[in-house]
Amino acid sequence: MSFERDDRRAPRVGTVKEVTSLTNPIIKDIRALSQKKHREETGTFMAEGLKLVIDALELNWSIRTLIYAKAAKGKAQVEKVAAKTIASGGLVLEVSEKVLSAITRRDNPQMVVGVFESHYRPLADIRPANTETYVALDRVRDPGNLGTIIRTADAAGAAGVILVGETTDPFSLETVRATMGSVFALPVSRAEPRAFLDWAGKSGAEIVATHLAGSVDYRTIDYTKKPVVLLMGNEQQGLPPELAEGAGRLARIPQQGRADSLNLAVATGVMLYEARRHLLSLDTPEKSR
Repeated sequence: MSFERDDRRAPRVGTVKEVTSLTNPIIKDIRALSQKKHREETGTFMAEGLKLVIDALELNWSIRTLIYAKAAKGKAQVEKVAAKTIASGGLVLEVSEKVLSAITRRDNPQMVVGVFESHYRPLADIRPANTETYVALDRVRDPGNLGTIIRTADAAGAAGVILVGETTDPFSLETVRATMGSVFALPVSRAEPRAFLDWAGKSGAEIVATHLAGSVDYRTIDYTKKPVVLLMGNEQQGLPPELAEGAGRLARIPQQGRADSLNLAVATGVMLYEARRHLLSLDTPEKSR
């Protein structure tokens, strides 16, 4: 497949623009997506890697710009996603490795990057069903933790992730990388603590929070009778009193060794797989992720 080339500053829809300069205004705008402020202002974010771009397109995320390295030119899958991008009205840029490294902030970047429109699922739209499990995260700060939790929640069959309070951006390049594409498959919502508690009170879900003062072994809780929201606290401070008091159960994960705590992503994974153990089966067809 071949596309018409256009070397002017603003490529027309249906064209591929070749870019080799870091001072190109389009490249400057894309590089600025490393900043949360610019992501929020434009409502866009970057996803690095051909697999992530394919996942996003298959799940009907809106792509604004596709960037690929010259070395990837002519590869069948790259040509296919380029055609989809153009068909949807997006831009396609063929760039040098120097430009791609600058965009991704990596010395050995993957050959394809997509710029997508970001979106959150409104909390008011969530009406948990009996077999559904959600993860609510209070002020999660680490992009790696958030990305790993989104990926784990997706793998465990959770229905969504709710970000409570001031959290790290789920659409930062670091977080998106850590999700391995699950950010496109799993709805993400956000809310202030009061709004979350109001929603939780009306949702009919069982709110199970992990807490150092928890007196209930997480393995003894019945997760089968109601939809479940697993509420996990900030990495350093845990849950604030307001959120802990709003939980139906305060659970604790027993520990035996010298470590005084678990990593947030690990603790969330432990809770998720216990909460969904009755719904998980080895007979379930394995996803292609």
